[in-house]
Amino acid sequence: MTGPDLPAALGTSRRTVLRRAAAAGLLVTPAAGLLGACATGGDDEGNTEQETGAKSATNPLGVKEDAALEVIIFNGGYGEKYATDVHEKLYKTAFPNAEIKHQATQAVSTVLQPRFTAGDPPEFVNNSGEKFLDFGALVNDNQLQDLTELWDAPSVDDPNKKVRDTVIPGVIEQGMFTTKDGGRKPFVLYYVSTVYGIWYSGKLFKDNGWTVPTTWEQFTALCDQIKAKGITPFGYAGANAAYYMWNVILTQAAKVGGPDVLKSIDNLEPNAWKADAILQSAKAWAEIGAKYGDKSYEGLKHTDVQLRQNQYKLAFYPSGDWLENEQKKDTPAGFEYQLMPVPSLTAGDKLPAGAIRAAGGEGYFVSAKSKNPRGGMEYMRQMLSKAGTRGFTETVGAATVVPAGSEGYSFPPGVASSQAALKAAGANVFNMMFDNWYKELDTEARTATNELMFGRASAEQWAERIQKRADAIKADSSVAKFSR
Repeated sequence: MTGPDLPAALGTSRRTVLRRAAAAGLLVTPAAGLLGACATGGDDEGNTEQETGAKSATNPLGVKEDAALEVIIFNGGYGEKYATDVHEKLYKTAFPNAEIKHQATQAVSTVLQPRFTAGDPPEFVNNSGEKFLDFGALVNDNQLQDLTELWDAPSVDDPNKKVRDTVIPGVIEQGMFTTKDGGRKPFVLYYVSTVYGIWYSGKLFKDNGWTVPTTWEQFTALCDQIKAKGITPFGYAGANAAYYMWNVILTQAAKVGGPDVLKSIDNLEPNAWKADAILQSAKAWAEIGAKYGDKSYEGLKHTDVQLRQNQYKLAFYPSGDWLENEQKKDTPAGFEYQLMPVPSLTAGDKLPAGAIRAAGGEGYFVSAKSKNPRGGMEYMRQMLSKAGTRGFTETVGAATVVPAGSEGYSFPPGVASSQAALKAAGANVFNMMFDNWYKELDTEARTATNELMFGRASAEQWAERIQKRADAIKADSSVAKFSR
């Protein structure tokens, strides 16, 4: 991902771009690390014979109409039905002679690293989940298709409107990377409008007469009440979702010290992880883990912990607003998912209690060295149509980055609450990028966060450990660097 400052326009309802990074991951060192596991055939420009067709009003990207298209979907919180039942059908309607090969997986890197090594990557990839490929390393290895032509193409619904003019402000910039020649190009489509926060059951709160806290004092007082009821107040899954927890810590830090503390982390600045706001936040949440958590959660996966919340055994759980759809099969009637922004830590916080992290989530890319990259871009163009975005929203109950796709749609309680929180936040919306830029740093942060939250490291030791890794990455000339 790229790291531009989020524009002011992102503060309005459904106009904020947010990112859903995956929970946990397979370690792939950026740049050189990916090259070792994902080496390509041919030179940097690639030598794969690629399919092209004649451009026309209905085929502005010049797709060869009978060229095969391979689609890889991460089968996680949003499932795969939106692809098989909506997007792939739209592509087939536009190109009925094209064969579509579909594969869903929960381990993207495991499936695709051998394919890149063999010089036979698929056209279209939903790069997400516990084991996702390092975007920055893919860019550095010239594996990703420049999407400029897609964004400049006429939209499916209105030939007088470019695709770039149908999406919310900032989403194209979020998918841009700095290239080896110093330029910036769009390589990734972030498709889902995602809001992050702490989730709870509206029913549980109503039944017990609990009020949603906005200050730290209110939060800890409520945790005491919840604990007295025999319910675990707060928890996350240490086995594969420590990302959810460092996200909370850094969100808290952004509220305390302002969003520039996150920019410093993204930019690999010296001692960024040791800033006062970061340490204050880490100390506060370590105390929550010690007093209100359950140590057995360190060995559980995210779906295990989420099930406990559905069983009313856990009150607060950190996640993004894909949670509701991911748990729909296990959520009891009347549960009513609701999002709570991370509460204010001090009276002097630089951002208000309602400030939230939000971004364009679910990253998709087209493989530059695939046989049919134009087909991959056309698949994206169909995804971004009104039919494509509306179909996605109706299938998974989440908003996309195309506002027209969800106009008039009645969201389920959880997403409705996250959209309301997004609107209430106004301009106080922020994001962070380091985990997609430097997967090795993300992995270190996850490991260190489990040490912190389950009582084996202090806030200072946590910060020291992650900062050491950040410094090593900065000093490694083989790792492509990004900044915002």
